[in-house]
Amino acid sequence: MSDDARRFPDHFLFGAATAAYQIEGAAHEDGRTDSIWDAFSRVPGAVIDAHNGDVATDHYHRYRDDVALMKDLGLQTYRFSTSWSRVRPDGGPANAKGLDFYSRLVDELLGAGIKPWLTLYHWDLPQALEERGGWTNRDTSELFRDYAMTVHEALGDRVGVWTTLNEPWCSSFLSYTAGAHAPGRQSVEDGLAAAHHLLLGHGLAVQSLRAADPSLEIGITLNLTVAKPVDPTNDGDIDAARRIDGQFNRFFLDPIFRGAYPEDVVADVADNNFESYVKEGDLEVISTPIDALGVNYYHGEHVSSTPVELETGGQAPTERPTRSPFPAADNVHWHPQDLETTSMGWEIEPWLLRDLLVHVDREYTGPAGTAIWVTENGAAFDDELVDGAVHDEGRTRFLTGHLGAILDTIADGVDVRGYFYWSLLDNYEWAWGYHKRFGIVRVDYDTQERIVKDSGLAYRDIIAARALPAQA
Repeated sequence: MSDDARRFPDHFLFGAATAAYQIEGAAHEDGRTDSIWDAFSRVPGAVIDAHNGDVATDHYHRYRDDVALMKDLGLQTYRFSTSWSRVRPDGGPANAKGLDFYSRLVDELLGAGIKPWLTLYHWDLPQALEERGGWTNRDTSELFRDYAMTVHEALGDRVGVWTTLNEPWCSSFLSYTAGAHAPGRQSVEDGLAAAHHLLLGHGLAVQSLRAADPSLEIGITLNLTVAKPVDPTNDGDIDAARRIDGQFNRFFLDPIFRGAYPEDVVADVADNNFESYVKEGDLEVISTPIDALGVNYYHGEHVSSTPVELETGGQAPTERPTRSPFPAADNVHWHPQDLETTSMGWEIEPWLLRDLLVHVDREYTGPAGTAIWVTENGAAFDDELVDGAVHDEGRTRFLTGHLGAILDTIADGVDVRGYFYWSLLDNYEWAWGYHKRFGIVRVDYDTQERIVKDSGLAYRDIIAARALPAQA
């Protein structure tokens, strides 16, 4: 590493992230019962090739080897989620065998010198609770708090960092309105109700965890974006960007940090009964102060009020949901920019991560004194195994480009404490099944063999040096 390499602050932590349903497998072992993803994967056409998480990457049985792999990579922290369906099957009493798995995992991490970073909810609601209304039922918020405290009673003596929710935008609007994720509902009102009850559950859990142990570092993870109008002088394009910023960013950031939903967004959804779900005192609970904001960033949004015209006529396809909780959603259109893309079709824009983090710090976290962590950032590519190796140059460029953007952000004075690559392992990629590979470690789904990709080796070297090479 040359003397002009770009170095990270001494306190900065390097990690990787996963989620329970995507890696654990053991779907019906040791008392675990169905989550909404188990049920959703059985719906014809919901998941490509009807793939499911019954086995996934078999982390439930291979966690010791996986932790040893993390240690070999030099990871300093590991972000994982607990499964509500494993901890409190069907949303009922605590399951000792399920809790014991996470206790063993935490002990293994600590023994390897890796800091456990626990996420309580990564989209796997018990199916029995969905049958009672799921996140559209206000009672689910309180049941989530009870589940959080069950996990804390088992692990609170060894885990100091607690994230309540991962990406509530996905588990509300993508899941209850767009129908693209479990439970697959397609209702504008249900998505709005779910979003509010998720945030309420977050606030209740923060309050109870804080009361149990004031020393905990508690936060939430949001998938945020940068919405830019294709023509910054066009009123329609400006409004399209406003709607996306409102839906992805402000709908969640404002109640958490300001104790109120953004007025323009509430006006957008005025015909969908949203305010009837917001009860007196809810926003005070939701805005309970947090210590850490996790930011998940994959790509930006370049939008217009007019569609893209293709050479053959018609409109450009989009991976975004066709249903939106906001009126006039048909007036929002995504425009490609002729940039390199991942196999998800997402444009690679590391410079927008800097724009996003600086904005979030100035508007929300900085004034609140809340640390920022990049809790997910990664790329799927069509990897090929050649002579026992995966030479994934695109993923390595993605990794170093975004780490460079974080260094730029830190130089701007933003308190960014760490980075988690998504994902440690190739795994079950939700409605895409096993067709998209995000890992820095390749998994052969037939044999469960793990092979560290070139990107993983590059990340290992960056962690060891605590710096990016000068040319990165």
